[in-house]
Amino acid sequence: MKYIVLVGDGMADYPIPELGNKMPLEFADTTNMDTIARRGMSGLVNTIPDELPPGSDVANLSLVGYDPNLYYTGRGPLEAGSMGIKLGKDDIAYRCNIVNVKDGMVVDYSSGHISSDESRELMEFLDDKLGCEDIAFYAGISYRHLLVHTNGSESLKCTPPHDITDREYEEYLPSGDGQKIIRDLMEKSKDILEDHPVNKKRIADNKRPGNMIWPWGQGRTPNIPTFAEKYGLTGSVISAVDLIKGIGFYAGLDIINVPGATGYLDTNYLGKAEYALDSLQEKDFVWVHVEAPDEASHAGDTKSKIKAIEDFDSKVVGTVLHEIDKSGEEFVLLVLPDHLTPISVRTHVHGAVPFAVCGTKIKSDAIESYCESSASSGLLFDNGHELLPYLVRLAKI
Repeated sequence: MKYIVLVGDGMADYPIPELGNKMPLEFADTTNMDTIARRGMSGLVNTIPDELPPGSDVANLSLVGYDPNLYYTGRGPLEAGSMGIKLGKDDIAYRCNIVNVKDGMVVDYSSGHISSDESRELMEFLDDKLGCEDIAFYAGISYRHLLVHTNGSESLKCTPPHDITDREYEEYLPSGDGQKIIRDLMEKSKDILEDHPVNKKRIADNKRPGNMIWPWGQGRTPNIPTFAEKYGLTGSVISAVDLIKGIGFYAGLDIINVPGATGYLDTNYLGKAEYALDSLQEKDFVWVHVEAPDEASHAGDTKSKIKAIEDFDSKVVGTVLHEIDKSGEEFVLLVLPDHLTPISVRTHVHGAVPFAVCGTKIKSDAIESYCESSASSGLLFDNGHELLPYLVRLAKI
């Protein structure tokens, strides 16, 4: 039996007036996800417990069957795992964005989706200027990086920068025990980055400079059982996002890096599908994550979100569905978003998301298409971490 989970990050949404009050999943051409819904069963799943923040970290832990109430310690340590950074018992890891600020406002949480090469140069410069025995900066992908604070506080209240785009940031600065150290680093980073050659060139090219760091999502190393221990299955994960790779790292999944996978709208959709199919030659399970719909939502860009959903459907879902059918293998194929990212609010929110699943042992229900409204007449999983184990058990009957 082969198990496949395809995640279109942030696809779920609210009705949008310019789409005739339809939601993007309802409006977009999703031929392949509709086929999965028609051939199998659909429903809604709450991936984020009410008491936890509505982030991709919490949601994706749920999607692969880990109860975030038990295993979630913060986003930073998950990304550290992906980057091969071994945290000590006294280390607190923060996700550290390079953001663009102006006149006291967060203009862009991604600094215009700054390139990995540019941001790596900035992060190395910051580590040289601000790093010390207790502070270290590590470069990741694009605007997504890491700050490790030894003997730091994990109880700070921090706000994700994508939640405060176009807002004055003073009231959202980290607060609580240990705030002075982190705030000082943020303030000093502005002076250090402002005149860096990378940013001077970006300004000359009419691009937004990465002129401040924004730490958030802090925590200690999680202690979770591996995927093999939990399910008795071997598996792989495919994503351009360090957070997802980090969950895979702690779960003992093979991390597959796909050339041209960017975590943005220009990602290599087809490559992700092809590498996923290749991995199933040896593995029992593959988890494919595509960030693009979420990025479009954070930008408030309805047109780009529709395109990202359609590209995900045609190039990832369609390719995998066609080839797994042709292979003759027994399979379970699950497709869903991790969380809601409504265009109207441009950030993640709590709420159930639609799923559709088909496969060798999955019986068809009466649902004919894939979207929030159709899924509402199907099954409901109040605890998101119970969905995948349920499907694994179903496939073994």
